[in-house]
Amino acid sequence: MAENKPKLDIINMLLEDCIMAFPVSTFVISIYQQYQRRGWLSKKQLQGLYDKASKINGVLPGRLAALESIIKKMPTRQKSELPANAPLFQKDEAVGELIEEILSKYPQHKRVLFLKAKYDNNETLAPVDVAELKKFKQHLK
Repeated sequence: MAENKPKLDIINMLLEDCIMAFPVSTFVISIYQQYQRRGWLSKKQLQGLYDKASKINGVLPGRLAALESIIKKMPTRQKSELPANAPLFQKDEAVGELIEEILSKYPQHKRVLFLKAKYDNNETLAPVDVAELKKFKQHLK
């Protein structure tokens, strides 16, 4: 049977090097604690670790190269752009004028008042409702 060789934990080694070099850095301490708890860091956290570790004089260049390759392997997450704020419903101006014309002649017409309320609340008027409004307008003449 093959023996399981212990893996080198480059990230943990670099975190410990950074803690030794920057003992009061809150950033290094917080990502060290997160790494101990979760066992992984995000790409941006690893990039921050790389920046901190590259400032240390005694760090081995192989560790930095290994961390850089880990960062390059990780996917880059990009947020999609917000969709344009187009209104979901566009009022038909002809229907609005038709309603106003009928109500100017008969302001108490209950069915037309109901359809006007639907129109003002941005509800879609069914084709039957529009046909009914056109029929009311023809009765006005």
